[in-house]
Amino acid sequence: MSDITDEFSFLPDQAADIGVEGPLPPVERLRLRLEDGRTVSALRYGEGEPRVTFLHGAGLNAHTWDTTVLALGLDALAVDLPGHGESSWRDDAAYVARTLAPDVHAAMAAWTDRPQLLVGQSLGGLTAAAVAARDPDLVHALIVIDITPGIDPAAGPSQIREFFAGPTHWASRDEMVDRALAFGLGGSRSAAERGVFLNSRERPDGRFEWRHHFAHLAARAAAAPPGSGDGDRDAVSSVLAASGWEDLAAVRVPVTLVRGTRGYVTPGDAADFTRRLPAASVIELDSGHNVHEEQPRGLAELIRARAGND
Repeated sequence: MSDITDEFSFLPDQAADIGVEGPLPPVERLRLRLEDGRTVSALRYGEGEPRVTFLHGAGLNAHTWDTTVLALGLDALAVDLPGHGESSWRDDAAYVARTLAPDVHAAMAAWTDRPQLLVGQSLGGLTAAAVAARDPDLVHALIVIDITPGIDPAAGPSQIREFFAGPTHWASRDEMVDRALAFGLGGSRSAAERGVFLNSRERPDGRFEWRHHFAHLAARAAAAPPGSGDGDRDAVSSVLAASGWEDLAAVRVPVTLVRGTRGYVTPGDAADFTRRLPAASVIELDSGHNVHEEQPRGLAELIRARAGND
């Protein structure tokens, strides 16, 4: 991999890849210290106050939204969920929507000045629903991307569990890129290199590790003897708790489910979503699970239409 040290160095190439011309928006790294001493971090795009807030999926980070935000052209906020990116890990390893929602709520209260179009993918989608249910004054519309509560963890999510359960540290980032590509993740090699750089860090001993806590939890669970406490803990399956339906039912703003046609949400899952939430919209895009990375322009068009003119 090339020797890149600036987390924003990839933006010009990302803009060129999707045909965005002209000056790029300023991007700023934000950090908020919480009452318990932990930190929540985020990226703020643009010169004005955010109109759209983005929440990423498990094992990702705020930078996963870079290309979508560039295509969108609106001032935006992308939050690193607890245990991911530059946000603190949780000592209790509780990475479920209702546990993560208070930190996101604090970030939105600190860094936005109006109700947001809240967009969440995968774990971020379930967390977004919990935030909207908790405080409707923060949210004027909700978009949930390729996730529904209680989907089968033995289907698409099993690939993520197996990927996370690999080594916890590596001699080089190139080894991490090779593993991602071997699992069919990351798209092109250049895209995988960008993703690995932004989602990894160098340790004091010179080796590299994933920034997010999920990889470490999954590796520990995979190595634990059968029946032990660590082995019984499945961080991926716990994300998919069916209690998320209660949060979605409590949301009082317009809800849209975006389904990747090759993603985790099956046609049956989408039909169940419509049955439970008949007022919600369901839109399909030709994509896998990471719709925002595979179809950034199409997703940006959908988001722009729902962002309103405020």
